Amino acid sequence: MSRRRISSLLLVAVLIAALLAFAASKATSYSEVIEHGPAPEVRSTPYLAAEQFLVAQKRAVDRADNLAALGGLPPENRILLLLGERADMTPMQAEQLLEWVTNGGHLVFVAERIWDERSASSGDLLLDALGLQQYETIAEESADSSKQSGADRNLELTRLYLENEEAPAYLAFDTSFHLYDAGKKAHAWANSQGATHMLQLQHGAGLITALTDSWIWQNDRIDGYDHAWLLWYLTQDREVTFVYRTGHDSLAKQLLKHFPEALLALLLILAFTLWHLSHRLGPLIETTNHGRRQLEEHIRASADFLYRRAGQGHLLTSLQHDIMRQAQRRHPGYEILAHDQQCQVLAAFSGLHIDTIDHALRPPPPKPVSVAEFTAQVAHLQTLRNSL
Repeated sequence: MSRRRISSLLLVAVLIAALLAFAASKATSYSEVIEHGPAPEVRSTPYLAAEQFLVAQKRAVDRADNLAALGGLPPENRILLLLGERADMTPMQAEQLLEWVTNGGHLVFVAERIWDERSASSGDLLLDALGLQQYETIAEESADSSKQSGADRNLELTRLYLENEEAPAYLAFDTSFHLYDAGKKAHAWANSQGATHMLQLQHGAGLITALTDSWIWQNDRIDGYDHAWLLWYLTQDREVTFVYRTGHDSLAKQLLKHFPEALLALLLILAFTLWHLSHRLGPLIETTNHGRRQLEEHIRASADFLYRRAGQGHLLTSLQHDIMRQAQRRHPGYEILAHDQQCQVLAAFSGLHIDTIDHALRPPPPKPVSVAEFTAQVAHLQTLRNSL
């Protein structure tokens, strides 16, 4: 390697080092926190924080997939937090649940339906059975609501008063709903400024707590106000069971949950089968009736082919040669006769005029004749051949 090339490489290395040093002097380090959101378990379990809070309070906490497990839960010293949707609850399930409470259990559930004055029911099996009604409230806001003080804003919160307590517990229930005790059975309640959001009543040997909503115990709200305290207060001295659903998933949902790949493969096979059965490259060809395949059709088809390929002259020459062979068979020595004599022999056999026979036996012209003339000559030749 020459000295000049070595010098060039050293100069390039020095420039690269200088650029790196300059970039390092201008660079500043920083830290960035990337939020990935809640963990999958948190997203799938909205009350996971409530469960962990109760575990930290030395409560025995478990989950039940549905109300079918209710038969194995002893009602004594147990509270059932029914926080899932109850749209698929059956009357038999509601009856069994209330019987479980009658035997000493404590049930906490969320009211789901609004009272309908026309039908005199809400359609909520638990609310109707207990004589409770839920209504929507109309929130009236003043023009200067944005200027309210903190004490005034507390009026929108639900307050729960307890004996021997100077200050109430504050809870952020949804003020759009109101619970009404039509049967006058409740012995405890929690109210906001214009609505009741929690009712508690005895049912047999057990206890029932009805709520307008359970959002206060979800993962992102349980740490607000006195939400965690209320959960602790209701569950004290009892084992806790969370129920997020009231019934089994349908077969379709279970298959979709546990066997999505198999369902996808089945759908692809079904789609391919339908495509294969319905796919066509062209119009359907009707099956040919073999009874129509007569000799006359084949002859005409052959004649059409020869007419298109070989022309008029070939067809006329073929007919004339056929007539010559038939005439030799019928009249020995026909081939040595003069043309006029041949015409006389054919006239005797066919009954045609000699001029017509002479015209039919003429050699084909070099150029195609009209269709009418060609058809007439062929007809005369066929008549001569048939007569022979």
